[in-house]
Amino acid sequence: MKKPDYFIHKNAIVEEGATIGARTRVWAFAHVLPGAVIGEDCNICDGVFIENDVRIGDRVTIKCGVQVWDGVTIEDDVFIGPNATFTNDPFPRSKQVPEKFSRTLIRKGASIGANATLLPGIVIGPNVMVGAGAVVTKDVSANAIVVGNPARIKGYVSSAFRETIRPAQNLEDAGSLTVDGARIVKLPLITDLRGDLIFGEYDKHLPFIPKRFFVISKVPTLEVRGEHAHKQQHQLLACLNGSCSVVLDNGKERNEIHLNRPDIGLYIPPMVWALQYKYSEDAVLLVLASDVYDADDYIRNYDEYMKTVASP
Repeated sequence: MKKPDYFIHKNAIVEEGATIGARTRVWAFAHVLPGAVIGEDCNICDGVFIENDVRIGDRVTIKCGVQVWDGVTIEDDVFIGPNATFTNDPFPRSKQVPEKFSRTLIRKGASIGANATLLPGIVIGPNVMVGAGAVVTKDVSANAIVVGNPARIKGYVSSAFRETIRPAQNLEDAGSLTVDGARIVKLPLITDLRGDLIFGEYDKHLPFIPKRFFVISKVPTLEVRGEHAHKQQHQLLACLNGSCSVVLDNGKERNEIHLNRPDIGLYIPPMVWALQYKYSEDAVLLVLASDVYDADDYIRNYDEYMKTVASP
């Protein structure tokens, strides 16, 4: 009989029918139910409970005291910290089993901190970092760092990217960013006794002729906006009042730009993933676009975007 190429501690329980991948290690007092599927090179630490309808990818670490309930899928290279809590029923009652459990998805490379709580039915995006003790109540976008109760975005991880933080107040001159094609645009500011005037002219200041504009205001501070790339459209952003931060990502490098002056614009070329967050309560963001609204021009899924920019 071929010796199993995985390790199960003598005090662990792995029910018949569970699938354990090569080189995976299941430690003392862990309990894996029959329908669970665990990939290769995983580390299932002491006291972990894994239910039936659970899929765990390769190279996943689940630390002590975690229960992974039906409906949870964990992709490759995920870290689950000690005593992190999953849930799968938004309205639990004793001895009342729902017809279908909520599905929770932890995407590749994400990390869930110790004692974090994940409400049912959410998606934790690729490379997300969930802080210890955070209570996650809704989906978290790729690369975000979330903390608190309820969890909110504190920043973005650089992962394999080179990250450049460019505060607008330090950019007196127009300049380029490390994300290809994106740049800061200095708009003329005229100040006299009558007040301030800011203007822009095509060719001199605006890199395209706008065909559409919209204004974003009264954004709750917890919210993230944008989270998409345009296939063809160009955009210019300027924060007319208050402040917000913009994250640009081209699949190789990432920039974060803090907009807090109306005479500082941010030009975003096509095929750059962009989002805005950290809106102040009084923020008013002006967006100029090079064409009218076209739903087909948007890429709203980060995985799709990464595949698109990676293709020759």
